[in-house]
Amino acid sequence: MSMPAPPRLLDLAGQSLLRHQASAIAALEVLPMELFPPLFTAAFAGRYSEILKVMVQAWPFACLPLGALMKEQQPHQETFQAALDGLDVLLAQEVRPRRWKLQVLDLRKNAHQDFWTVWSGTRASMYSLLEPEVAQPMKKKRKVDGCKPGPKPPLAPVEVLIDLCLKEGTPDESLAYLIQKVQQRKGLLHLCCKKLKIFAMPIQNIKKILKIVQLDSIQDLEVNCTWKLSTLGKFAPHLGQMGNLRRLLLSHIHMSSHTTPAKEEHCVNQFTAQFLRLHHLEELYLDSISFLEDRLDQVLSCLKTPLETLSITNCLLSESDLTNLSQHLNVSQLKDLGLSGVNLTNMSPAPLQVLIERASATLQDLDLDECGIMDSQFTVILPALGRCSQLTTFSFCGNPISMTVLENLLRHTIGLSKLSHVLYPAPLESYEDVRGTLHLGRLAQLHARLKQMLQELGRPGMVWFSANPCPHCGDRTFYDPEPILCPCYMPA
Repeated sequence: MSMPAPPRLLDLAGQSLLRHQASAIAALEVLPMELFPPLFTAAFAGRYSEILKVMVQAWPFACLPLGALMKEQQPHQETFQAALDGLDVLLAQEVRPRRWKLQVLDLRKNAHQDFWTVWSGTRASMYSLLEPEVAQPMKKKRKVDGCKPGPKPPLAPVEVLIDLCLKEGTPDESLAYLIQKVQQRKGLLHLCCKKLKIFAMPIQNIKKILKIVQLDSIQDLEVNCTWKLSTLGKFAPHLGQMGNLRRLLLSHIHMSSHTTPAKEEHCVNQFTAQFLRLHHLEELYLDSISFLEDRLDQVLSCLKTPLETLSITNCLLSESDLTNLSQHLNVSQLKDLGLSGVNLTNMSPAPLQVLIERASATLQDLDLDECGIMDSQFTVILPALGRCSQLTTFSFCGNPISMTVLENLLRHTIGLSKLSHVLYPAPLESYEDVRGTLHLGRLAQLHARLKQMLQELGRPGMVWFSANPCPHCGDRTFYDPEPILCPCYMPA
């Protein structure tokens, strides 16, 4: 029977300090930095608000990753406020403490997740951001006659890093308290947000919050709102201030029937003009955007850098839009291209062929689901697909394709060494009727035929999945090779 390990001296010292809070607070000035993380963790878990408040002021590292600790311990509101109060006291001091090192309060829950555990071992030196600054040897100041000391340099602001999710519902007490502190210490406390998600929330409330955020800190923005085009126009100036934005997702923007053409054009121009200021944008996702038809070139022309990801889904596009897209300079380095839900049935396949051809050297993921592509159109783009040397995933479910074309696709892409997953629609030959009823046995046979071809051509590891929406509920049914049935197909 093994004996439990005795408590470490480090743990015993922390427990002793927490039992005598007055002594702990007095000892912080000389407390070894190794004791700060375990003592702070214990104080946070035990809701020792006064100790927390003082520890924030004496924190000996450049960064305090409070978010990672909050993720582990589900904090009480009082302890969170105590940490902010400690920072507030620190910022209120005209002369900062000798031991001041704190530059960043990180409230992101997925950042620095190992910090609170590494101090029990020897890996702490790996975390350069969290290391205290190396003490520099004191240099004797030379006295210069007639020189008066200059004005004190302004105090550097402390950054608060947070991922924001703005939505209606129960007010977030922690966020409200943080906003209050940022407003009180304007200029000394910078609210920085790398990831911002906006759901259903009145635009007036969104603008109030964005007014106190350092907008140039935002790198990832998702706007999942059902907005009118006029509302997007009101939001547009804030978008233009996000100069370091790398990823933008915008969905469900619709036009009001009461909007005049002149007003509509003004709002579109106001939105697209903001792209001129987004010099670092790499990923653009546009879903269910009603104003794109015959205006896609206007959006693309304002982009300042080539995109790595372009996803235009469930949007109405014209053939001229697709032609302009295929000729644009900003698509030549695409890694991910998605046109799911864009109806291409009545369009010439030539623009899509040119688009795939131009991105063939870099394209890794291609999504053409639910585009209504016919056999004749698909046959035209096959040679371009065969030249996509970096392609790893190709999905084109929901298109009326025959088994003959599927076999031709396999032959054209068998030489793509990096292509590992193909998600294809049930071929036309597997349907029983025009209502979309699948003959499951026939589909299994056709799928087995494709698997056999992969084996014969030396690519047994390439995964080909068939997927088709259930005609009753719309959920996809997958086949590899046997169907994974949705409940609609199951016997009662």
